[in-house]
Amino acid sequence: MADLTDPKINEAYLDVRSDKSDTNWLLLDYESDGSDKLQVAQIGTGGLSELREVLDESKASYAYVRVQYSNDKESKREKFVLVVWIGPRCKVMRKAKISVHSADVKNVLRVFSIEVAAREKDDLNEDPIVVRLRKAGGASYDGV
Repeated sequence: MADLTDPKINEAYLDVRSDKSDTNWLLLDYESDGSDKLQVAQIGTGGLSELREVLDESKASYAYVRVQYSNDKESKREKFVLVVWIGPRCKVMRKAKISVHSADVKNVLRVFSIEVAAREKDDLNEDPIVVRLRKAGGASYDGV
């Protein structure tokens, strides 16, 4: 089991979800290589593009992101995305624990529209994620 008992994790989660906050993503990393304890590694206000820049190719991490998009000129929507990052140089033993740990993370970062399994930074390009969010939200007005 992953250890998500650090109260800063819930604080960061609530911050990303808050309409009153500019924070729109958080990144959870393991405390150390052999540890199953997760901690808030970073938070940010620059969305998916900023998150992509801070991901470490040698780590497995979890991110929670608020994505804002428009369906038309009149509407803006905000949806939440859970990212399970397994970098291309992540150690085998860490990879082996991800499926079990992901379930634990989902118990804490509970509310999200889609989950994105990312193995490369390009898996976090905003356009395909917005397409998936529109489909998940039942509001795909552009025939996608």
